[in-house]
Amino acid sequence: MRIVTTIAGSDSGGGAGIQADLKTFQELKVFGTSVITALTAQNTLGVSGVLPIETSFIEKQFYALLEDFPISAIKTGMLFSADIIQAIANMMTNLDIPLIIDPVMIAKGGESLLQREAMQAMRCYLLPLATVITPNIPEAEVLTGRKIDNFTSISQAAQTLLQLGTQCVVIKGGHLADINFSTDYVFFKDGRTFSMQTTRIATKNTHGTGCTFSAALTAFIGCKVPIDTAIVEAKKFIQLAITHDLSIGNGHGPTNHFAYHKFKDSCEVTIHEM
Repeated sequence: MRIVTTIAGSDSGGGAGIQADLKTFQELKVFGTSVITALTAQNTLGVSGVLPIETSFIEKQFYALLEDFPISAIKTGMLFSADIIQAIANMMTNLDIPLIIDPVMIAKGGESLLQREAMQAMRCYLLPLATVITPNIPEAEVLTGRKIDNFTSISQAAQTLLQLGTQCVVIKGGHLADINFSTDYVFFKDGRTFSMQTTRIATKNTHGTGCTFSAALTAFIGCKVPIDTAIVEAKKFIQLAITHDLSIGNGHGPTNHFAYHKFKDSCEVTIHEM
């Protein structure tokens, strides 16, 4: 049994964060463990409160896992503060475990989930340790200081992130203007690049998409699936979760973590080598 870990915030609404990660791990038949960085009071309508966990207790959670479990992959989500980010970077240093970073910054309702001063800590301490980083367009813009609105600017942003030390960058293109398709762009440190295109789904129920995609990627990498294949399968997982949404709540509803095994043979992801 493969064991993976999520280091992230708790979503009381169950659609994102630790809850989404553990649901995804369960669906992909890996044993999920967790380190909670913050508690949030939220639902599909928004976030009404954030309570960060003391850094010393975050460290205690993480070391308790390392002491007992052979962890095969780790992902991070909501990290909230510079102190938390630096503590996680310190704990990850010298660990030979793949690290997938979802640089969570803003909730679907627009609330900030990462303090402004934490951005530099993420760039300096955490990104250099990453196996894969999975920013959406707004997150990539903040991390690189670049305006992103076409492939050229996406490629330039990816190169900036790769120069920080991460091995692979997946820039998710859901915020681009294409009304028919959603395209994600994958860049490797060795120069390889490809894109993944899927049909854009007209739905407001996209709460937790970034968490779910990165959790699926973590599960596949934890099972020793090659990174290229893991990225494509994670794309299928989230595409199906969006396509067959659950229509829960009155705001931005959660995706359907149950959809992958039922519908995966019907999911088409068009790959373009670049």
